[in-house]
Amino acid sequence: MMPVQLPNLPPRANLRPRPSPSELPPLRSVRVLDQLRERCRFLHYSLRTEEVYAYWVKAFIRFHGLRHPAELGGPEVESFLMYLANDRAVAPSTHSQALSALLFFYSKVLQHDLPWLKEIGHPHRQRRLPVVLSVQEVGRVLQGMQGEHLLLAQLLYGTGLRIAEALHLRVKDVDFGQRALIVREGKGAKDRVVMLPQSLARTLRAQLAQARLIWASDVEAGTAGVEMPHALDRKYPRMGASWPWFWLFPQDHHSIDPRSGVVRRHHLYDQTFQRAFKRAVQAAGIAKPATPHTLRHYSESRNMPSSGSKALSSGGLQASHAG
Repeated sequence: MMPVQLPNLPPRANLRPRPSPSELPPLRSVRVLDQLRERCRFLHYSLRTEEVYAYWVKAFIRFHGLRHPAELGGPEVESFLMYLANDRAVAPSTHSQALSALLFFYSKVLQHDLPWLKEIGHPHRQRRLPVVLSVQEVGRVLQGMQGEHLLLAQLLYGTGLRIAEALHLRVKDVDFGQRALIVREGKGAKDRVVMLPQSLARTLRAQLAQARLIWASDVEAGTAGVEMPHALDRKYPRMGASWPWFWLFPQDHHSIDPRSGVVRRHHLYDQTFQRAFKRAVQAAGIAKPATPHTLRHYSESRNMPSSGSKALSSGGLQASHAG
């Protein structure tokens, strides 16, 4: 039987129709920054991206004396980027971030289909070696942490999770039977499963017990409810107040949702954990510029610390890395 010769097809991504600027719905907001936020939310951009884009567009408008961006064009964008590169000496990644914000604003918000949008070049980003901590250094850092911050650091190191991925974990995402953590909409809006170190199971169960107390108090006070993805709270109004959707790392107080204005329980703030990690690094006497993201760059042995500190032995960082 002769083999069937399949035709050469274009990549699957190229077969999907992409909306042109003219197909975007008209904006209802009047103020420029509100229009930017409205477009970001329509295109399902993250809150962090929305905040960053709003920051750079505001800086761009102020740089040009509060003139309306519709009156500005390519030369003004280039002069602002030159100011960032030469006067403020920003890093190439920051330079690219500002450029991406302005390109999005002109193409998606103002819907300007101008040649200069494609002619502006992106700065060249050089690859840098990541900061790596040894097993002993990780142990010293973890010794300076406690409570849920210690558990968070152990999860980052033991599973390779990013900070946002760990903080967005919900009760239903922890599967002790399969020894797995389910990451929902991680980087690139992709789901994935990571192995759960068995040595962290007991600590995670204790964290769940503490979270359940907070959830129960919210239910009793009539303030239960957490943020739900993709308007699920409108389709299933009671689901946001259910235990499976509650945060694994809830904040100790209620806060105002920056998008909806609803007062409800948020997950632990990433800045709070970053500050705790920075204090632990300084207390450990480590001169490396380590951040929580450094825990994803595993040590040279690619093994979890097994002994040498109370934080590791009692917390149970004894399983091999599952990143």
